[in-house]
Amino acid sequence: MKKNILLTSICFAIFVTASAQWPSNVTVIDTNNDSIIVQGDLAKGSKMADLSWAWNSANACFPGTQSSKFKGNHVFYALTMPTQCEMKISVTPADDNADLSIYAYRLGATEYNLVPNLGSCITCEADHKWDGNWKGKVQTSERKVSMQNPGKEFYNILIGVSAPAATSGSFNLKVKFEK
Repeated sequence: MKKNILLTSICFAIFVTASAQWPSNVTVIDTNNDSIIVQGDLAKGSKMADLSWAWNSANACFPGTQSSKFKGNHVFYALTMPTQCEMKISVTPADDNADLSIYAYRLGATEYNLVPNLGSCITCEADHKWDGNWKGKVQTSERKVSMQNPGKEFYNILIGVSAPAATSGSFNLKVKFEK
């Protein structure tokens, strides 16, 4: 009897893990190539009323003082990060004068948590328009983040593209893997 209960529990856990997936508003990116470009538009996303997940210390994605940079629509992409590589993610608006923001967070391979319901993540990175100038640096309309995976474990990555107030605007999202 105990073996049957244990076997049933294991089968259920495998089923739940195997059937877990990203919500329907997340575009899953195939990572079979070293470089991927996906066209997107903020019009396919929606605004997020609660951004407090981002400055929660368990996520530390961007500070609350920068929340105005993420008040527009959010469009989501997800992928499985390969092992032993660096992943560089960038988003470039079709209109060079457009102002986009980007964030990406890493989860375990069996986790599919979508913001704003993100209790914690392994790491989160964000990029947005600077508030001022940096000596010796020039910011373009391209926004970039990167993550490293030196180990042999796979991770789920969620990428969010947003803007300060925009609800539409096309862009190219580029993901590049370097071994």
